[in-house]
Amino acid sequence: MKRTITKKEIIARIAEEMDKHPNDVRPIIQSFLDKLVECLERGDRIEFRDFGIFEVVRRKKKIGRNPKKAQIPVIIPEHNAVKFTSGKKMKEAVESSISPDLV
Repeated sequence: MKRTITKKEIIARIAEEMDKHPNDVRPIIQSFLDKLVECLERGDRIEFRDFGIFEVVRRKKKIGRNPKKAQIPVIIPEHNAVKFTSGKKMKEAVESSISPDLV
């Protein structure tokens, strides 16, 4: 079964690993996330070598379907979305660590 890891848990793990109090780590993590969002808002492409790339892409307008009322089309308007492409090391690490029963 998949487990959800929260920002709070990531902060706790980093704090423990660095022998710091979570209150010392939290503003750094939050600032990092805020800067990531600011850059994406400006349309910047963010690249972390071997981790991955974040970029904003434009999704075209399309027609979707409501599963409960499949005969009634739902118009999904054109919109911006954040795309993440994993880096080589991350891709290799994830591919070698996930067991087939989790997929």
